[in-house]
Amino acid sequence: MQRVCFLLKVKPDRLEEYRRRHAEVWPEMKAALSRAGWRNYSIFCRDDGLLVGYLETEDFAAAQAAMAATDVNARWQAEMAPFFEGLDGRPDEGMVPLTEVFHLD
Repeated sequence: MQRVCFLLKVKPDRLEEYRRRHAEVWPEMKAALSRAGWRNYSIFCRDDGLLVGYLETEDFAAAQAAMAATDVNARWQAEMAPFFEGLDGRPDEGMVPLTEVFHLD
């Protein structure tokens, strides 16, 4: 199982709405993530907009590709893109995994 962690930056003036949207993630988006192999997926956010995402999956590249092939993901990414700083394209394409340097099981 791969553990994947990534950082993104939400625009501070959009943070409240970003949190509200994620309190009501579309059921079809949740189902698509599960079908694509995203497990134990969490998003954490500081008050300044720094976002930390974490997930577990068998193959991150395959899980990303499976999501990229869905209509619901295209719609979700289009709606979420305006919330982020420093991205050229969709938020899911800006997820660059951090290098794991320590893990305690």
